[in-house]
Amino acid sequence: MGFTLTQGNTMHIQLEPDSKEEAQRLFDELSIDGKIEMPIQDMFWGAYYGSFTDKYGINWMINFQNRNQ
Repeated sequence: MGFTLTQGNTMHIQLEPDSKEEAQRLFDELSIDGKIEMPIQDMFWGAYYGSFTDKYGINWMINFQNRNQ
């Protein structure tokens, strides 16, 4: 996947919020001053997804899967 093994980059925290709006809010607030890897957006698998590393070096994935469709 293109990662170089560095202490601390071997895991991600994934959040699965209950709404697209909550996913956007979490992404916007947690990614401040961090590095966005994948901007949050509608994905081909039907989720609203984004990933980033926050300003403290913690890797995050935000994934909202609309199960009502």
